[in-house]
Amino acid sequence: MKVQGLILDWAGTTVDYGCMAPVHVFFDIFRMIGIEPTIEEVRAPMGCLKWDHIKMMLEMPRIGRLFEVKMGRPFTDSDVDQLHDAFEPKLLEILPRFAEPIEHVVDTVQQLRGLGLRIGGTTGYNDTMMQIVASKAEMNGYAPDYWLTPDSVQGRGRPYPYMIYANMIHLDMGMPSQIVKVGDTKSDMQEARNAGVWAVGIVKGSSILGLTQEEVKEMEPATLQLLVEAAKQQFMECGAHYVIEDMSQLPNLIEVINITLLEGGRSHGY
Repeated sequence: MKVQGLILDWAGTTVDYGCMAPVHVFFDIFRMIGIEPTIEEVRAPMGCLKWDHIKMMLEMPRIGRLFEVKMGRPFTDSDVDQLHDAFEPKLLEILPRFAEPIEHVVDTVQQLRGLGLRIGGTTGYNDTMMQIVASKAEMNGYAPDYWLTPDSVQGRGRPYPYMIYANMIHLDMGMPSQIVKVGDTKSDMQEARNAGVWAVGIVKGSSILGLTQEEVKEMEPATLQLLVEAAKQQFMECGAHYVIEDMSQLPNLIEVINITLLEGGRSHGY
């Protein structure tokens, strides 16, 4: 038994280094109602369906209190709807600027395809958003064999496992133990665990690291390494079986997982 397929996240994993597009818009829509979120509050639910992400932010104690002070009442689903209605057009406007494949993605995917692996994709974006991202990414050299959004699974996005299952069925990927999910957020790791597949966190470009490519290039190596190690630890605490620094390390990791599968064992609590 060997790995048959990969399921890759989009923003923060294969495109949009740092997962910056949604970050900008989450700040914008909360500022519209007079609330200044912290970067930690914005990034904590990253990877979820965007409606769920907004609701999870409103459920945070500090943001919830600020909302009640400003509005004189607790938030309702109607408030989430209104913020989401503002979120989508703002994101659609800037998405074309955030669909560049991250370093090593195009070459690594080509290498893994050459080994016979199938490449699927899951995301927290909806169909409308992904039509923009996928089209631009393909123009820049990256296109998985199949991808879908929470729209295709009745809105049951991460941490539910259904997008992974739909990829597995469509691409005939085999058993869950033969699938590797790579992502850059806590919800990616939860999605993988809930599906029973290998959960792999990727650090550079990730929402968990939370840095732009320019910030990474300009940072002192020792400082950057401390942040990388902290991100690795956070991924493990979120349920990752393995963590890689960038996509170039994925082929070697696939070999490690294949050896584990051939020996009939599993590691890191799989």
